[in-house]
Amino acid sequence: MAEIRDILDLANENGFTKAIEMEVSSVLLNPEVRKMCATNKCQMYDTNWACPPGCGTLEECEAKVAKYKHGVLVQTTGELEDSFDFEGMEELKQKHDESFSNFVDQLYNLKVKMLPLGDGCCQICKKCTYPDEKCRFPEKAFSSMEAFGILVSDLCKLNNVDYYYGKNTLTYVGCVLFD
Repeated sequence: MAEIRDILDLANENGFTKAIEMEVSSVLLNPEVRKMCATNKCQMYDTNWACPPGCGTLEECEAKVAKYKHGVLVQTTGELEDSFDFEGMEELKQKHDESFSNFVDQLYNLKVKMLPLGDGCCQICKKCTYPDEKCRFPEKAFSSMEAFGILVSDLCKLNNVDYYYGKNTLTYVGCVLFD
């Protein structure tokens, strides 16, 4: 089993702005957040195994979360030129996604039994097999925290970490639950 200190060190090596140990009991699945997925603003609902309904019901997600004892919350925060700096937002998102993907891959290579929950949809495959075939990489694929019904700002607050760092900043968040 990987030690929490080693996992936090690995997270920091991957360039996150912040990596903290989090309480798994703070992962609260909110049906209202899940309902937001059904409005399909991101156009990913019902298109892949990592988003609803492919990732399971809220009850199934809760059962997945309950299997784990430890957690790490990671953040990537950056400054933007202004609130319309879409290029800066995309660059920060790409940085966070790369860091998170590398982090999950490294944990996978260490044989850590885990549940990674990222910011946005799984992007391992160019075209998901959903719904016709099983997921090609069920151990490595990850859902977004919102797909599981997690209100990210609340999760941060419950773990005593800021979510908002001031005007013209943006923060992307992910977490990994593990044994």
